[in-house]
Amino acid sequence: MVRWRTIAFYEGRFLVKTLTEQQDLVEAYRLRHKVFVDRLQWVSASPLELEVDAYDAWAISVGLFMGDGTLAGLFRILVPPGPFMLESEFRPCLLPGYRLRKEPDTVEITRLTVDPGIHDKGLSSRMMLALFKGVYQWSVFNDVRYLYMVVEKRFLRVLRAIGFPCEPISPAVALPPAGALSVAAVLDWDQFRDESAQKRPEFLRWITLLDNAKVRDEAAVPQTVQVKAGEEAVPIDGELVKA
Repeated sequence: MVRWRTIAFYEGRFLVKTLTEQQDLVEAYRLRHKVFVDRLQWVSASPLELEVDAYDAWAISVGLFMGDGTLAGLFRILVPPGPFMLESEFRPCLLPGYRLRKEPDTVEITRLTVDPGIHDKGLSSRMMLALFKGVYQWSVFNDVRYLYMVVEKRFLRVLRAIGFPCEPISPAVALPPAGALSVAAVLDWDQFRDESAQKRPEFLRWITLLDNAKVRDEAAVPQTVQVKAGEEAVPIDGELVKA
């Protein structure tokens, strides 16, 4: 059985870490309800206002915390051999006959979001970039190369503009209940590193560097590196994320 390793690091004033404590997970489910139920209406409401599904039994969640300790962003990772959402809820996104890769170097990212109550677009963009740094660091630390996702069509364009070579593996499909045009895509981190080394070396340095402090399993919190202001700061709205 694969033992998936945890991460924890600071990025500016944000703390990005794997959620292992029950209270942190409850806060994550509460934030997911706020986004995917109250705002987007993609999921049925829960009387407890906690958005939880069957995947959470084996999923890995990573959260972004503000300086005051408030959970303000997160993403969830579905790992093999457990099922992916692309095998069921999002199966309509895949072309007939497409075979999903289910090796230990391949995962699916879902429930990616920042708190919609944060109205400062610059801040929410920095938070989303910090979350993607978390996705990258988690992937590196766990020897993951391929990342499946289902995102809204326009958010896919944003990701590609930032420098993440997310390759569509499906046409755009209007998924119920919201009917948003969504696309299944795969991100190859080897391709990302090769392209970024040529086109965006500073961005590659930022997403890779943790101030010479190694992210350790079960937790050390290395020092921060600052996101350099500039062309990488593409506005990202949390409501664009389908999965």
